Amino acid sequence: MSNELVSNRKAGHDYEILETFEAGIILLGTEIKSLRNHGGSLQDAFVDVRGPEFLLMNSSIAPYSFGNVFNHEEKRSRKLLLHKREIEKLRSTVVQKGLALIPLSIYLKKGIAKVKIALAKGKKSYDKRSSLKEREHRRSMERQEE
Repeated sequence: MSNELVSNRKAGHDYEILETFEAGIILLGTEIKSLRNHGGSLQDAFVDVRGPEFLLMNSSIAPYSFGNVFNHEEKRSRKLLLHKREIEKLRSTVVQKGLALIPLSIYLKKGIAKVKIALAKGKKSYDKRSSLKEREHRRSMERQEE
C-alpha cells in the first residue's frame, strides 16, 4: 500500500535500469507537506555518494504555501537512509563500473516518505531511438490483434 507523490518519468527513457532499491529520506516538516500537495520534481535529480552518505541532489520540492518563515530551501541536498550492506554494495558498484544512481519516485509507505532509487546505465541516442521503435511496434501488434 504505497502512495506515489512524485515520479521521474524520463528515467526510463534516458537510462537502462539495472536494479532498484528503496531508501528512506530525511525531510523537514514543510517539505513533506509540500510533497503531499504534489509540489515536487525529480527531473535532473541524481544520487551523490559522499563518504558513508548518499545524498539526493538537484531534486525540487516547492516551498509550502503556508510555511512562512519556517519554509525550506527548494533545491537543497537531502540525506538518504539505506542499510549498511546496501551502501557498501552500491558504493563499490558505482565506483567500479561507472554506473549512475538515479531517483525514480518519492512515495509514502505507511505514512513514511521513501525514495525508489535505481542503479542505471545511461542510454546512447541510438538506444533511445531503438527502444521507441520497439515500443511502437508492440503497440501496432496489439492493435492488430484487437
